[in-house]
Amino acid sequence: MNDPLTFARPEIRALEAYAHAAWQPGFARLHANEAPWRGLEDRSIAGLNRYPEPHPDALAAQLAALYGVAPANALACRGSDEAIDLLVRAFCAAGRDAVLVCPPTFGMYAVAARIQGAAVIAVPLVRERGYALDLPAIEAHIAAGNVKLVFLCSPNNPTGNLMAAEDMRRIVAAARERALIVIDEAYLEFAAEDSLARLIAAEPHIVVLRTLSKAHGLAGARIGTLLADGRIVQLLRKVIPPYAIAQPCIEAAQAALAQASQLVTRERIAAIVAERERLRAALAPLPCVERVWPSAANFLLVEFDDAARALARVQRAQLLVRGFSDRPGLGRALRITVGSPEQNDRLARSLQC
Repeated sequence: MNDPLTFARPEIRALEAYAHAAWQPGFARLHANEAPWRGLEDRSIAGLNRYPEPHPDALAAQLAALYGVAPANALACRGSDEAIDLLVRAFCAAGRDAVLVCPPTFGMYAVAARIQGAAVIAVPLVRERGYALDLPAIEAHIAAGNVKLVFLCSPNNPTGNLMAAEDMRRIVAAARERALIVIDEAYLEFAAEDSLARLIAAEPHIVVLRTLSKAHGLAGARIGTLLADGRIVQLLRKVIPPYAIAQPCIEAAQAALAQASQLVTRERIAAIVAERERLRAALAPLPCVERVWPSAANFLLVEFDDAARALARVQRAQLLVRGFSDRPGLGRALRITVGSPEQNDRLARSLQC
C-alpha cells in the first residue's frame, strides 16, 4: 500500500487545520493576547504566561530519537489516549466504520470508538494458548471490509503477555490495503523485544503507540508518542488541538529525555523487572493463588480462589490493586502493579493465609 491515508475520512483529508499564532521564540510577543508578566509562583523555564509551542516539534524530535524513527514520523500527544482518539476520529466515520479489539485488553480503544460512533468488533484472546491472538477470526473480520483500525497491545494490558512476532506479522500482512494496524507498546521497555516501529517504512499501515508514563515515571505529565508514516502524522496534526501539551509537561519530558535521566531510567527498568520476578516467585506458592500469568510488563495478572477476598486483604494492608469482577473471564483475577521492594513485600504478606 503506497498511501496509508486511503482509509482516512475524506472530510479529514480535506480539512484545513486551525491557523494558530506564529511561533517565533526570539520575538517579543504582542500577537497572541497573552499577559506580559509571569505569575508569582511560575517556576517554569519558558513562562506560563505564554502559550507553549503549538505542536512541540523539539520534543517530538527528542521522542523520535528515543524510539529510533525520523522526526517526521513522530507526533507528541497527551498520553496514548489522545493518540487513540485522534486515530479513531480521523479514520472512522460514525455509523459506517469499525475498529477491532482483542479483549481482555486496554479499554480506551473501544471507548474512543463508541464516542465516535464507530462499531467495535471484539475478537477475544485465546486464554488456552496464553492469551494469544485468534488469527483466523481477526483475518476474517479484516477481509470483510469495514474494519479501519485494528488495535493490538503488546505487552498486553491486563494479561501482561507479548504477542508472538509471527502472529503480528501475519496480521500486518492481512491488513495491507485494508486497514491500519495500531500496536500499543506502552509496556515495551519492560520486555526483551524490539519495537515494531522499525517496520513502518516498509509497512506504512503500521502505527505504533509509545508513552513516557510507565518506564519513564511521567504518568502525571501525560506524554505519549504516535509513530507512523509521515503522511499519517501530518493528517493527525490537522486534528490535534494547538497548544495541546502544557509547558510544564513539555519541560518535564525534555528533562526526562536528557542523557543522565535516561541512565537512571534504564536502571529503574531493570529494578522493576527484577522485582516483577521476585514478586511472582513470592505469590505463586500461596494457597489462595491459583495462577500467576507470565508477564513482560510492569505488572502481574494473578488468579485467586477468591478474588474478592484477596482484594479485601490487600486493601487492609493499605494497598490498591486492580480488580476485574465486571470483565468476562477475569472475575477471579487481580492486576498487581510491581511496586517498591517494601510495597511488594507488604502485598505478599497480606495474602499469606
